[in-house]
Amino acid sequence: MSETVWASIMTARERTLHWLRTMQPPDAPYGVSRISAAQDVANWPGMLLPGTYNALMCRDLLGDAVPNIAPWLLTHRRADGIFRVPGMAEGDVFKKPDAGETWRYIDFHVTNYSLGAVFAADPTHRPVLSFAEPWLDPLVLKAWLADRDLRDPWQEGNNIVNLASFFLLMREHDLAPAPRIDQAMTILFDWHDRLQEPATGFWGVGQLSNPTAALHAMAGSMHNYHLWYATSRELQYHRRAVDWALKQPPHVVSACIDVDLVDLLVHAHALIPYRRPEIEAWLAVQLAAILAFQSDDGGFADELTGIRRQDGWVRGYSEPQGLSNSFATWFRWIAIAMAADVLMPGRFPWRFRRMIGIGYRKP
Repeated sequence: MSETVWASIMTARERTLHWLRTMQPPDAPYGVSRISAAQDVANWPGMLLPGTYNALMCRDLLGDAVPNIAPWLLTHRRADGIFRVPGMAEGDVFKKPDAGETWRYIDFHVTNYSLGAVFAADPTHRPVLSFAEPWLDPLVLKAWLADRDLRDPWQEGNNIVNLASFFLLMREHDLAPAPRIDQAMTILFDWHDRLQEPATGFWGVGQLSNPTAALHAMAGSMHNYHLWYATSRELQYHRRAVDWALKQPPHVVSACIDVDLVDLLVHAHALIPYRRPEIEAWLAVQLAAILAFQSDDGGFADELTGIRRQDGWVRGYSEPQGLSNSFATWFRWIAIAMAADVLMPGRFPWRFRRMIGIGYRKP
């Protein structure tokens, strides 16, 4: 990677940090952030939680000083450890027809990201995870896994990586007996081993006959892959996944798709001796494309057309796509940082996320 490209990355970093500071709402603790310039805080105060956890983890990744707003974040936590976006209510949310499944998805997702931000602000934090304890029961976990719908592997990949992140945090903080946690992780791995598609290394129905299904299978599977990275297990069919990814043209699609492809190739580059020069060439093109996508204000958009919503809040907050927002800005910087760290390793002390989920990179 040339010095010109590196200078572009550092300039883009400064522009993003400036934009993030402009998202600070008045009369809020320093470090609280709007999701975008479009957020009306008076009407949608709850969106300060996702706005803040995305912005905070982005600042941490970029090596900025992280304000300790863990106490503010923890005001959104229930006694059982679940974090909720204020204002989300029954009837306004949807992920699956079953309301319990919808809330589990949203609760797991918001809690994973909120905890990531809490740890960025306060690495000594000891989490509360009592809500996840029922899944340590083998029968409960197996029944839950039997209900995973691999016609939507993208959604289920989020469900699984979030639950696994809670298991691993339980082990790290001695919140449950280690043998019970190890048994739960074994059940998770056994389920994956039975259902993984050998031709691609992904999970998902229809991926061999439908390009969109294959793309969604890849996106979901990049969440599942974190279980292997975090536990240093050898991932089956890893080379097939690399082959699939390298067939995809390196260009901007969406914040999620772009970071998932980069995550796949960056971890493969580190973990298996396979097609490394081709991975580096692909990452170089994708890195340039993402840098060129930076908005004039210094942030990043997700996509350019359509409507963007908070995941699962179908009758809640929305804003036009094409705006810089803290979600897309953080995701795009994960992709930039991962690619840059492969192409010019050790050049900058990127602070990748320490718990599994988007933003995690195996040390």
